[in-house]
Amino acid sequence: MPSNRLRTSEWATTTTSKPVGDWALSPIVAAFVLLFVGMTWKWISGAATIPWDAKAHFQPQIQFLAQSLARGQWPWWNPYVFAGQPQIADPQSMIFSPPFLLLAFTNADPSAWEIDMTVLAAMTAGGIGIIVYFRDRGWHWAGALIAALVFSFGAAMAWRMQHIGQVLSLAYLPWTLLFVDRAISRASIVNGALAGLAAALLILGRDQVALLGIYLVAAYAVWLLAREDAPVRALRRAILPLAVGAIVGAALIVMPILMTALLAADSNRPEIDYAGAGGGSLHPALLLTLLAPDIFGASGRMGQYWGPPSPAWPYVELYIAQNVGELYVGALPLLLVAMGVLGRQLWDREIRFFTFALIVMLLYALGSYTPAFRAIYEIAPGVSLYRRPADAVFLIGALLGVLAGYMTHRMFAAPWVKASRTHVAIILALCAIAAATTIGLGVWLNRVPRLLWPLALAAGTFTIAAALIVWGRSRLVVQPTLVALTFATLTAADLAYNNGNNGSSALPPANYEVLEPASRNPTITWLKARVAESRSATRRDRVELAGLGFHWPNASMTHRLENTLGYNPVRLDDYTRATGAQDHVGLPDQRKFSALMPSYRSPLADIHVIDKRLATGALPLVRQTDGAWIYENTSALPRVLFATRAAPADFEELLADGNWPDIDFHTTVLLDETAPASTSRRPGTVAIASYANTRIALDANSPDGGFVVLNDIWHPWWVADIDGVPAPILRANVLFRAVAVPPGAHRVTFVFRPFGGAVRELLDKLWPSTGKSPRPEPGRLSK
Repeated sequence: MPSNRLRTSEWATTTTSKPVGDWALSPIVAAFVLLFVGMTWKWISGAATIPWDAKAHFQPQIQFLAQSLARGQWPWWNPYVFAGQPQIADPQSMIFSPPFLLLAFTNADPSAWEIDMTVLAAMTAGGIGIIVYFRDRGWHWAGALIAALVFSFGAAMAWRMQHIGQVLSLAYLPWTLLFVDRAISRASIVNGALAGLAAALLILGRDQVALLGIYLVAAYAVWLLAREDAPVRALRRAILPLAVGAIVGAALIVMPILMTALLAADSNRPEIDYAGAGGGSLHPALLLTLLAPDIFGASGRMGQYWGPPSPAWPYVELYIAQNVGELYVGALPLLLVAMGVLGRQLWDREIRFFTFALIVMLLYALGSYTPAFRAIYEIAPGVSLYRRPADAVFLIGALLGVLAGYMTHRMFAAPWVKASRTHVAIILALCAIAAATTIGLGVWLNRVPRLLWPLALAAGTFTIAAALIVWGRSRLVVQPTLVALTFATLTAADLAYNNGNNGSSALPPANYEVLEPASRNPTITWLKARVAESRSATRRDRVELAGLGFHWPNASMTHRLENTLGYNPVRLDDYTRATGAQDHVGLPDQRKFSALMPSYRSPLADIHVIDKRLATGALPLVRQTDGAWIYENTSALPRVLFATRAAPADFEELLADGNWPDIDFHTTVLLDETAPASTSRRPGTVAIASYANTRIALDANSPDGGFVVLNDIWHPWWVADIDGVPAPILRANVLFRAVAVPPGAHRVTFVFRPFGGAVRELLDKLWPSTGKSPRPEPGRLSK
């Protein structure tokens, strides 16, 4: 079979004998990289940094990964947020992200700039994948250049680059399509294995972009086979390469996916109901951002934004951020796509898959505004795990880039084909309707003055793009290279200005100084010193960073401060129910409490000021800095305790009603089972011998035995031993861990083993035991 890159359309010939797909790869890649550097220079130069979630959520995760590896510790468990989280199961931990894993291995304390550069490198790699794909398809290099620019900096890829995980997921998509195409067309086992690798990296993003991307790849493979003259024979040739790819991919993803699935099942959001998912839909009015990205003021502050949803827009129950619905891919690319739709070139056999895929992704993004999403939600596995169908905007931007690139290819392959005047009139009419709709919305919501500049800018940009297309057609035969580079330069400048000049993706680095490992922030500096000073054989103080700003809650990971809260949409459900922990606590009113912990004055807070129930002075103010008031809970329990007796408790009932029994937690431990008959035991001692992410050693000594209580979060993937002999970890005091120990001196070791633990948990869920094994009593354990 001929190489895939030689399959061209009937239009793919020029006035010369050289095929349009037969072009050198490196100069086009170099041109793309040069243009991309120009578009992103504000980040490369350090004048701006990628803000919001890139800093508040992802940067601390990456720094935790790097710091853990530098200290010789596994990053599987994260003790620095929500009193402990199974980090390896968190899709946003970046543990299974090769670019950030490489960064973590090479830099113990990656800075904000280094993380930004890794994100931009991933965006660049995605664009290069598009160029290689176009060359394989036999399409003109001018189209490859336009497609790569739009893919890498169009729509959500620019406006939502702060969602680092989704950016990486999209960056893997072109390479996955490329290797799947090669595996099928060439019956290549090597490309099949590469397709499996690329698909695995895509899936390991474990976000909605990854889910939609893998559905797109699967549909693409089916389309490639179905369009062959002999589909069955094509399937037989491709079955071995695809099988190899499936084996490679499955080997890489099975454990991470299993761990994430188990975390989701035990989390605060095991699934999202249809109403919840519908709240993340793309409002139809946001389609206007195809023509004018800042039409609703999305580039400015939240109070300036007046699109849906916002206080200015009535009757809308959505919860997407103001930058989520940005669809702008450039004036010239959008005009080319419009001409391709009207001229039916985008319905041709070699490109129609991407046209249909765009329609499906648009329907998906619109969510509850069309009946299509309800059907997809009910039928497609995985959709109910995500809360924002508008995330499909990432795929919409990528697909528009492919279609625009293909139309550029058609223009250069057949320069004698002219645009129909009827089509031009229809495009002008659609633009006029869009402008009239925008003005109508401005009148309705009293925002007309804010429309003047965005509409004027859009009119000017589209006029220049249209004029450039007319000029380009007149020069294509004699100066095709000049026309191609002019098209690419205008597109790059258009995207750089319209998609790069906004507060959603570029803010001053100084705003996030507290997230630098060497930060001199006075609040962080004092807390680190105070925690280190107070540490003892039984004490490891936790902090709570509440109400300090959006980017503060996860700063505890950067600075290795063990935190009771944090920023993460996925948390252990028991911890959320017990403490009231929310996704975020950047604002004071985001600190919620629970029945079990109705105030900072509760048994839970005593092991762990925004609490109106507290009496004045109940928690002493120990420090005031420029940006914070620091209070100390002086009655906090130690991190480790030696309990001489156990009492039974119904933990579910406690979580529901919050009625703690009247006991002394220094001597008594609550166990979620029938406690053994209490015996008179003399006091014992316990001390922390060592404490790391995934391994904690305690030294216990007692004359009669008892219970070593570790006030760290209980999780089924932790295991324990006493002097090297396995011992069960008991769930204690609702959230924590206890081990029954016999009389004498013993070393109790806790180890986090996620791989074996995940398998055991899965087996327990599939085949639950019929009864509980008896819990050992301390006095009956032998040394």
